[in-house]
Amino acid sequence: MEHWNSTLGSGFILMGILNDSLSPELICATVTVLYTLALTSNGFLLLAITMDARLHVPMYLLLGQLSLMDLLFTSVVTPKAFVDYLLSENTISFGGCALQMFLALTLGGAEDLLLAFMAYDRYVAICHPLNYMVLMRPRVCWLMVATSWVLSSLSALGHTLYTMHFPFCMSQEISHLLCEIPPLLKLACADTSRYELMVYATGVTFLLLPLSAIVSSYTLILLTVLHMPSNEGRRKALVTCSSHLTVVGMFYGAATFMYVLPSSLHSPKQDNIISVFYTIVTPALNPLIYSLRNKEVMGALRRVLGKHIL
Repeated sequence: MEHWNSTLGSGFILMGILNDSLSPELICATVTVLYTLALTSNGFLLLAITMDARLHVPMYLLLGQLSLMDLLFTSVVTPKAFVDYLLSENTISFGGCALQMFLALTLGGAEDLLLAFMAYDRYVAICHPLNYMVLMRPRVCWLMVATSWVLSSLSALGHTLYTMHFPFCMSQEISHLLCEIPPLLKLACADTSRYELMVYATGVTFLLLPLSAIVSSYTLILLTVLHMPSNEGRRKALVTCSSHLTVVGMFYGAATFMYVLPSSLHSPKQDNIISVFYTIVTPALNPLIYSLRNKEVMGALRRVLGKHIL
């Protein structure tokens, strides 16, 4: 078959979720509300953490990075999908597709690693409280943040370059919300089986190793909490950990479905639903999950924004 991506002027057509939907107006309105919620909630949380000195501690430094990643992640995908629907223009250039893939993989990978570091932070805070400011000193926290960004960006760069080097057939339609590896490989006019295996291995490594660290951390946390003499101490520890575990469940559930389960077990429609969940829904819910049950965050928001706003 004829190859068409020999020049960077070639492009793709992102089918997304709006064009194939029976109620595109309703879905568009829902996506707009969720994106607005993601912008405002993550923006307010970042503002509170930045402006309030009481939140300048390791836990909230990592939480601020999570909000930043969510804010950027949803902005990589949602505005493009929204504008495409309004203008009836679903095309994306070859270079634009590569850039979107790189950014999405970087931000998704960074969040994956950051959630593991956040679990370690909770482990140190609950199991080794007297050594917390030593084990989680600022230099260690920034090293965790830098590790998340650097490792994820290097992995994303390698996958993006290798995915986009394949020759693609005449079909330019990507049955997906954004440029990601699995739907793009379906358009390749070459044997991608070995690379798909490498993507699977990378996905398992990037997901299961941090997830194993999270499970180990919370197993030790649970054992410590069960031996706490104070009911109030147990309640506070469980509330803090439950917020993080909820976010972990949403993120890892969607990522596992997309990158670990074989492609034969899910359809393009299911992929689109999952992609909407982790690119739009999760970034909108994460700051609410962390802030609504956290008195320190709500207090900081009141002090920063003023009582009349809240």
